[in-house]
Amino acid sequence: MDSKSIRYRNTRLLVEQAGGVSSFADKIGKGQSQTSQFAGTNPIKGIGNKVAREIEEAFDKPHGWLDLPQDGEQFNADVNVSEPIPLSGRAVPVISWVQAGSWTTVEAVPSDTQFDVWLPSNPKCGKHGYGLEVSGESMLPDFRPGDKIYVNPDFQITDLKTGDLVIVTRPEETQATFKKLIVESGNMYLQPLNPEWPEKTIPLVEGCNLVGKVVGLYRDV
Repeated sequence: MDSKSIRYRNTRLLVEQAGGVSSFADKIGKGQSQTSQFAGTNPIKGIGNKVAREIEEAFDKPHGWLDLPQDGEQFNADVNVSEPIPLSGRAVPVISWVQAGSWTTVEAVPSDTQFDVWLPSNPKCGKHGYGLEVSGESMLPDFRPGDKIYVNPDFQITDLKTGDLVIVTRPEETQATFKKLIVESGNMYLQPLNPEWPEKTIPLVEGCNLVGKVVGLYRDV
């Protein structure tokens, strides 16, 4: 399910909880006609970031709640939608590869940054973790374009070992890169998982920085 559909389904859950579009509109401080355009049974537009955050605030939901697929049973017609829906753990924002190349943790992200996609919580991420969307084919077959990966920036370089998956910035590139780490005789190298990839081994030269360790995979089915 895409992020637009997730937002709509979660919004419809809150509409039912509020007792209909009219009551929902009153709760979020918008007109019924405007609200029906994105929260009615036949919406004509999607829910933007600003409105999504306003809905979450109005219903006392955590930041990013609207972007996360809730448990399947919460969309079952037999469920009592008047009960509050818990969200365990911290939702994980998905950032861009350019952002990953310049930010070390989510705490370093400018406060007014809007995230379009959030992932369900993952304890392995730690409190500063973030997500990235896989692009390109260098990490096939294990990681496909469009997959989301969880990244923990709080790690000790001395704890890394051969086979760990890492996020690295290189001085000649603005975007971070995702590769497998190889440690040999005190030296570190990067390798793609794709056996057909032209660059077989990439040395970690001066200026390269290990900025994150990949700790999980999230894939839409």
